[in-house]
Amino acid sequence: MRLASLVAAVAGLAVVAATPSIAAEAAPDRAAIEKIVRDYILANPEVIAEAIQALEKKQADAQAAEQKALISKSGSLLFDSTRQVVLGNPKGDVTIVEFFDYNCGYCKRALGDMLALIDKDPNLRIVLKEFPVLGQGSTEAAKIAVAVGRAVPDKYLDFHKRLMSTRGQIDRAKAVEAAEAVGLSGAALDKALADKEVAATIEEVYGLATALGISGTPSYVIGEEVVPGAIGVAKLQTRIAEARCTTTKKC
Repeated sequence: MRLASLVAAVAGLAVVAATPSIAAEAAPDRAAIEKIVRDYILANPEVIAEAIQALEKKQADAQAAEQKALISKSGSLLFDSTRQVVLGNPKGDVTIVEFFDYNCGYCKRALGDMLALIDKDPNLRIVLKEFPVLGQGSTEAAKIAVAVGRAVPDKYLDFHKRLMSTRGQIDRAKAVEAAEAVGLSGAALDKALADKEVAATIEEVYGLATALGISGTPSYVIGEEVVPGAIGVAKLQTRIAEARCTTTKKC
């Protein structure tokens, strides 16, 4: 209310200054207006906090609107790309997209969150996006993961869990070891890696991440919102419930 009063007072002075008939009688100059504003703020310093809160809300609303537009624009590549891995219920009523890196410690911890969500929510669809941002080892592991997903898609989750559970720095050697552990021979893996779609898949994810302003892992897209960080099962469930309420009206 005090912020509104200040705005109204300043606006009133502007009207006086801009109206010739009134200005002839009393036309406050810039210094007078600044003094009124300064005196008001000094007498009511809490108005600064109100202004900051209002600005933060305006910025948050603008960011949310921008993210919503970007997610809508990304559309099929984000949620329905032919190059992506889908876990959970392929026909689920809510989709959660996860961007991850095999060398990301938070992503490794978030693996348990994903498995718990799949177990607890039969109507959840999960899309995984290989997003190597932590060095050459991550890039090599991501390429092998994509190759595994293309060559033996039914073995991908087993491979993913094995590699995410592997201790230490993940690189090509450890990714190959995980691929062989799920039954993919060296020859079959080499053949899958030679496919141009492997590099195209990762480039597609980089493009999506850039468009959405995603730079770290894990990052999620849930409904119309980008959610950064490993926020845990409970908070993920809350976001999923909100998305379900919006899209299916099952509140």
